[in-house]
Amino acid sequence: MLDSTIEFFKSAITEQITGDPVWATIALVGEAIFGGRFVLQWIISEYKKKSHVPVAFWFMSLAGSLILFSYSIHIKNPIFMLAFSLNTLIYLRNLHLIHKHAKRSVVTVTEKTED
Repeated sequence: MLDSTIEFFKSAITEQITGDPVWATIALVGEAIFGGRFVLQWIISEYKKKSHVPVAFWFMSLAGSLILFSYSIHIKNPIFMLAFSLNTLIYLRNLHLIHKHAKRSVVTVTEKTED
């Protein structure tokens, strides 16, 4: 069973890459950005010695989500279209809230000690 599963993935990857290499590359870049946001968050949290979500996490989330949303349109997959379009709205909202909070430029004692 493991051999047939491996063979299935080899075949699927080969067909997709050779069949549409540009979009396969776009999808891979989108997935690398989208997945890389967790690596970034992990590194920053280790550096700060506590759980922390940097603003760059949200920008990477937005960029990866938009790229993968474009790819889902290309492959005509409504499930991924719905998922990545909803994600995009959430990431935009988080960035808006961060921008709105920074614009007020009021830093409380609690917030100052959090970073």
